[in-house]
Amino acid sequence: MKTYKERQIEKVTAPGTPHFVGDGFRVHNFIPGSSSMQRMDPFIMLDYNSKYNFPATDKPKGVGVHPHRGFETVTIAYKGCVEHGDSAGGGGIIGEGDVQWMTAASGVLHKEFHETEWSKTGGEFQMVQLWVNLPAKDKMSAPKYQAIANAEITKVALPNAAGELEVIAGAYEGEQGPASTFSPIHMYNVKLKTGAKTQLSFPAHYTTAILMVEGDAVINGDTKAEEDHFVMFGNDGESFTVEAENNAVILVLSGEPLKEPIAAHGPFVMNTKEELIDAFQDFNTGKFGYLED
Repeated sequence: MKTYKERQIEKVTAPGTPHFVGDGFRVHNFIPGSSSMQRMDPFIMLDYNSKYNFPATDKPKGVGVHPHRGFETVTIAYKGCVEHGDSAGGGGIIGEGDVQWMTAASGVLHKEFHETEWSKTGGEFQMVQLWVNLPAKDKMSAPKYQAIANAEITKVALPNAAGELEVIAGAYEGEQGPASTFSPIHMYNVKLKTGAKTQLSFPAHYTTAILMVEGDAVINGDTKAEEDHFVMFGNDGESFTVEAENNAVILVLSGEPLKEPIAAHGPFVMNTKEELIDAFQDFNTGKFGYLED
């Protein structure tokens, strides 16, 4: 049996003061808020809408039409429902447990709102939006969209009846997740029972972090990670352990760094300043298509 060197914790970050994106997403920013885009490569943005109760409304709250180029957006729904669409023809409803994986690439216009029927009753809302950078060679590829229903996500029982692991992307113990990626990425939802413990291992050079979506846990036997906290690991080892103090849901991210220049401004993430200027020009001249607000 292969033995792994323990991966040390680099930083535990508490959720900062939340801010609204549009009027429908009340988020804590962990990337680049906690660490830079370069340090978290290939994960270049993470906004976390921790549990928040939205009142009933006849007009769905959300974010109107906005552009993206050069990366992918990954939306994971834990509570509540989101309705979205883009200028490339993608769209639909993201229900609880579902994942929306949108490859903006060469450019799309996008909008996202609370789902119409859900808005009429309101309720508890909890979401993650993650931006995954694209390699330079793929930044101007055609946009595409992966609608991943929870039923399609690979589910693996953890050893010793510890709980369940959902593989969104990458693989766990040979079980492959449904999302296709442009660079090596592992993305899991780990659901641990109270008192249960599990070990996860990734290549030492992969950028690795966890978000405590639900419950508290002890990492590597001695560091507590509370609900809504973000834990970033160093690159000094492969494996870490997580022991749940109560029923826990943990988003696990691990990916191979692209190690390419990052030029970012607003909704565009490219490799050079010149490419950013081109992105703004293309957007302003209508080359991203049309999407009704």
